[in-house]
Amino acid sequence: MAVSHFPGRDPLALVPEDCGRGHACQFCPEEEQCKLDKGQHEKRLIESRLAQIGQIIMVMANKGGVGKSTVSANVAAGLAAQGYRVGVADADIHGPNQSRFFGFVGQRVRLGKQGLPPKDFEFFGLEHPVKVGSLAFMMERDDTPIVWRDAYKHDFMHHLIGSFDWGPLDFLVIDMPPGTGNELITLADMLEGHDVAALLATTPQEVALMDSLKAVRFCQERGMPMIGVVENMAGVTCPHCSGHFHVFPRSHLADALAAADVASVAQIPLSLALSSGSDTGIPIVLSEPEGPEAQAFAPAVDACVAHAKAGFADAAKQSLHGLAQASLESDELEQALGAVPPEQRDALRQQLESLLGNSNEPS
Repeated sequence: MAVSHFPGRDPLALVPEDCGRGHACQFCPEEEQCKLDKGQHEKRLIESRLAQIGQIIMVMANKGGVGKSTVSANVAAGLAAQGYRVGVADADIHGPNQSRFFGFVGQRVRLGKQGLPPKDFEFFGLEHPVKVGSLAFMMERDDTPIVWRDAYKHDFMHHLIGSFDWGPLDFLVIDMPPGTGNELITLADMLEGHDVAALLATTPQEVALMDSLKAVRFCQERGMPMIGVVENMAGVTCPHCSGHFHVFPRSHLADALAAADVASVAQIPLSLALSSGSDTGIPIVLSEPEGPEAQAFAPAVDACVAHAKAGFADAAKQSLHGLAQASLESDELEQALGAVPPEQRDALRQQLESLLGNSNEPS
């Protein structure tokens, strides 16, 4: 039997109380002399952040140069334009670009008691600023190469979720690095049990598709839901005649996605305005909301919203089903109704009976 199973307190055991700091122990000036349980603190810190986040969207590709950062920034901005509270976590350690997409190049963050403050991207018409967290905010120079072994990458993935003070969010969009290596595995393990889904970015070339399908296979083997595929560089509109043509043939892409049972949710054109959007520091869905690029991103944004709402509806149905199993005649339910004004009580009871009755119907 473990010592902790005996009554009383083991004087040699680490103290499980939380220190109240909103950052990882590695950042703490008191780490060396601290007597608290560091592992417990790190775990509680991450869970407390995730408890305030609704839907997490991992933008993946397994292939570099296909536009993951572009898709991440514009999908996040599109969600914010619909009034949602949105954060962008830049998990691309070796090429953190979200600072550029949101106009924060050269800016840094300072550690506070509540953790690392994300940068707030504000734009006319946004109800809530887009919160951006990136390794770029912690580097001395933007051109500094990151030469890390996997242990450091593992730690930073925990910092990205746990040490950044995200606050309450409806969506957290994670800009993933290429590959199915340490960063992806660490995040997938860390986020297990939370509302996580993948949005895949790819281009129509055979070599990009070959790598992208590996990301699809990863999600399927992990049981991670896939919102769908965003096809980047999907055609060009001629600036002279307005004719539309494809630089890369698409038929093989459509066949491969159908065979993998993955839906294509958006086709983004190869566009000068889109490629220069990163230089302006304003995602094109906000700077030119009526333009063809923003319209092309709209189905991807809508697909993310639909997935989140479907997940919430399913969770609500399961919750109601559990409540129905406890019976409408339970004392707890009647006590709760007793706190409702009499003139509203009967109407509320009928609504609950209707909902609970529907929850018992086969889906």
